[in-house]
Amino acid sequence: MSVLVDCDSCLVRGLACHDCVVTVLLGPPPELSFDEDERQALAVLADSGLVPPLRLVTAMRGPEVESA
Repeated sequence: MSVLVDCDSCLVRGLACHDCVVTVLLGPPPELSFDEDERQALAVLADSGLVPPLRLVTAMRGPEVESA
């Protein structure tokens, strides 16, 4: 399993890039992917205060509601 980090779809891109672990480690890339082991390692580093946590926020579709 891997996690795809797509900065282009981040809702806080530009506002939170300065405090994002992706930017700290690699600069603001257009797209990255992390596997489960890498994601867990980043979480341990963030929990220890060594890097900021991943702050990727993506849009979610809500339930479809039909109007009457």
